Amino acid sequence: MLTKKIINDGNYAVDEMLDGIIAAHPRFLRRVDGNPRSIVALDGPRPGKVGLVIGGGSGHEPTFLGFVGKGLADAAAIGNVFASPPPEPILECTKAANGGAGVLFMYGNYAGDVMNFDMAAEMAGMEDIEVRTMLTMDDVASAPRDRQNTQRGVAGNFFIFKAAGAACDLMLPIDECERLARKANDHTFTMGVALNPCSLPQTRRYNFDLGPDEMEIGMGIHGESGIARGTMKSANEIVDDMLDRILAEMSPQRGDSVAVLIN
Repeated sequence: MLTKKIINDGNYAVDEMLDGIIAAHPRFLRRVDGNPRSIVALDGPRPGKVGLVIGGGSGHEPTFLGFVGKGLADAAAIGNVFASPPPEPILECTKAANGGAGVLFMYGNYAGDVMNFDMAAEMAGMEDIEVRTMLTMDDVASAPRDRQNTQRGVAGNFFIFKAAGAACDLMLPIDECERLARKANDHTFTMGVALNPCSLPQTRRYNFDLGPDEMEIGMGIHGESGIARGTMKSANEIVDDMLDRILAEMSPQRGDSVAVLIN
C-alpha cells in the first residue's frame, strides 16, 4: 500500500521544498549561485567570524535549513531525504561561511555524512580554509555513554547548534567555539519513540513494520532499530520510561538546571 503525501513528484520534492523556503524567507536566506542545495544566512558570515556549517539529509525539517540564521549556523548543505549531501554543496557552504577565522563543521554522527563532510574538509584545506569537525552524538538509545562516539545525533542538534552558533556569533576564536560545542554535546541526552513507520517520497512505501497497537522505544530518525518494542502505553508511562533511560545516562545532581525539548 502506498502512503499519502501532498507532493508533486517524489524525485523533486526536496528541491521544490527549498524553492518554497527561499521564496518565503528572502530576507534571511539565499542559495549559493550554481549550488541550489547550499543554503546561506544573509546575516551570518562576516569577516573575522568563525563560520558554522551544518547539514545532512532532508526529511527532518526544520533540521537542517531551519537552523540557518544569525546566531545559529551560517550555512547548511542539504541532501536528499535521509541521504547525506555530497561534498560539493558542503564545500560551497564552507567557502560562503569562511570569514578568515576558520569554519566549524557540525552534523549528526552517520557514516555517509562523515565521509562526505570529511571529503569537503580536505577540499577546503586545499583552498587554505581551516576546518574543524564536531559530530553531534546525543541519542542514548543508540549506544551507552561509554561509547558515545558511536551514538547518533538526533533532536539534540537543536541545543548543540545553538550553543555553537552563539559562540561563533560572539566572535570567539575557533578553539573556544569548538570547546563550547563539544561541551554542549557532552551535556545533551535524547530518546525517541516511534508510533508509525515512515516512507520515502520516491517510493511512498513503509520502510519498516510497526503494528497498529505497537510502539518502539529508541528508534532512530531513519527507522533504525530501537531498544524495546511493545504495546502502546499512556503518555505518563512513555515519559517515565524515556526519562528513566535519559537520567541514567545524565546522572544529574539535586539542584541542577536542565533545558527540556519536546520534539
